[in-house]
Amino acid sequence: MQKTGGSVASFVAGVTPAKRRRDAETMLALMSELTGRDPELWGTIIGFGSCHYRYPTGTEGDMPVVAFAPRREATTVYLDRTDAHTADLAQLGPHTTGVSCLYIKDLDAVDHDVLRRMIAASESFARGGGDENAEITITD
Repeated sequence: MQKTGGSVASFVAGVTPAKRRRDAETMLALMSELTGRDPELWGTIIGFGSCHYRYPTGTEGDMPVVAFAPRREATTVYLDRTDAHTADLAQLGPHTTGVSCLYIKDLDAVDHDVLRRMIAASESFARGGGDENAEITITD
């Protein structure tokens, strides 16, 4: 994955439906405040900070430290892995998950303090270098 250098503001302005655009604006403010970083486009993903990862298998690449994507059906929040946040997920409110993706259809319906805690923990995990499953090196 690579930064595309596009305008985050223009990208968010074009997000549909309007509810998802409002959620994207909320996520921009939340993640900017948490990370102290400016958002950057990585294709259709909005990321904050960047890192290089390497798995024991030799697979490696670059990605944002924390990120989200305003998709038509739900806002996707990228976490270190969802199984590391079981207790918080139980308190979050309506959502679904994948291995490292949190899908939120209505940001107003979830507990923002819990969401902030999970995003902060994911950032801390990355800044701590990962674990035995993935080595992570912060690149900015």
